[in-house]
Amino acid sequence: MRGPDDEAPVVSAYRRGDWQPSLDTAPLPGATRTRLALVPHIVAHSDRRWWDTARAGLPPLADRRELVLSALELFRHGTVTVGGIGPQSAAAFRAALWESAGLPGPLVERWGAMLYEGAARREAVAPDDALALVSLPGNTFTCLDSVLEQAERSAGVWVRPSRREPLSAARLLAALLAVGWPPHRLGLYPTEQHTLHGLLKLTDRHVVYGGAGLAASVRDSPALTLHGPGRGCALVPPGAASESIDDTVAWLLPLVAADSGRFCSNVRTIVCVDHDPEPLAKALSTALDALHPGPAPDPADPHWPLTAFREPGEADRAAASVRDALRPGDRLLTREPTVITSTGPGTGAGGDVYVRPQLALLQGDLSDLSDLSAPSHPLIGHEVPFPFTAVLGTTAEAARTLADEALFVYRPPATPGGVP
Repeated sequence: MRGPDDEAPVVSAYRRGDWQPSLDTAPLPGATRTRLALVPHIVAHSDRRWWDTARAGLPPLADRRELVLSALELFRHGTVTVGGIGPQSAAAFRAALWESAGLPGPLVERWGAMLYEGAARREAVAPDDALALVSLPGNTFTCLDSVLEQAERSAGVWVRPSRREPLSAARLLAALLAVGWPPHRLGLYPTEQHTLHGLLKLTDRHVVYGGAGLAASVRDSPALTLHGPGRGCALVPPGAASESIDDTVAWLLPLVAADSGRFCSNVRTIVCVDHDPEPLAKALSTALDALHPGPAPDPADPHWPLTAFREPGEADRAAASVRDALRPGDRLLTREPTVITSTGPGTGAGGDVYVRPQLALLQGDLSDLSDLSAPSHPLIGHEVPFPFTAVLGTTAEAARTLADEALFVYRPPATPGGVP
């Protein structure tokens, strides 16, 4: 008897130089019926033994940069053949990302351009004989840059896509194959979360993206480059707020809201150094309240588009992670409804669910560093898949401590020096 998913398209794995189905599959988010083939660890283990034999017979690969840039042109604008899906145009890719991951068209175009620009300016390195693994996140496909970097550097690269958004990784591999990248040098290994540790043991060099929990579990792996939480922080000296608060808001708004707040480099904490944070927090919250999701899938304002949430309850959980972490005296200054459902042309049957940008003003004893440090307040550096920032006031000494805990620290253009 045929089940409801028998005719559903299944994005294939790519192993041993070919697209491969699997008895194990997982559904993609959203209303799409598309599923993803999963590779069990025992199969990956066998493939590593195969790779050790096949590598010796691989011909040299010249002009890697030229092939990468050609592949990115196809990725952005062309039609490629993705295993299990078939020919996929750029428009079909955009539609699939909107349906399954809630990514609006302007973000897809922007992130594709960022991939191309990053690859074009990256310094070339001499390739080696390593088999690399890149484990991707689901928040943005700009992390495919690491796949391209490892493809240029390594004898072979296996890609472990996010189960929340595997379509971009599959399309990139299809584009690389279309421009002539040797098939045996590429792999697409969608897996269960627990299989990641096994893949780390099977490969020689690893690039892993993930949140704090994943970061802690893989930190001790050898030959590992770990991209964890960025805890983006902006330091605002007294002059920047008092002389032109509008200019300061204009500087901060894209740092908070660009890319729908999906990047680890987005600002999550704004530190007002030795001055009252409330005037700036109120002005910035007004600017964030003005950001609205436009008609799906291409918002009317392409500058700060918001992504839609496709998993049931995901938007409510993300919004609650801010609300539940507020402490006595903290205030949410953004006034628009937090979780909204947009209906109309281009939306799903139940509408598209969004989380609006949020800004929290934190209260604390400015003379007590421990009260404002990251361990003591969960909203400092808090990363969520929508634009969110916490604003607080503190001393210069405390600001330096907070900046030291962040991977990305921003200062107004007029203050290029150290912490005021």
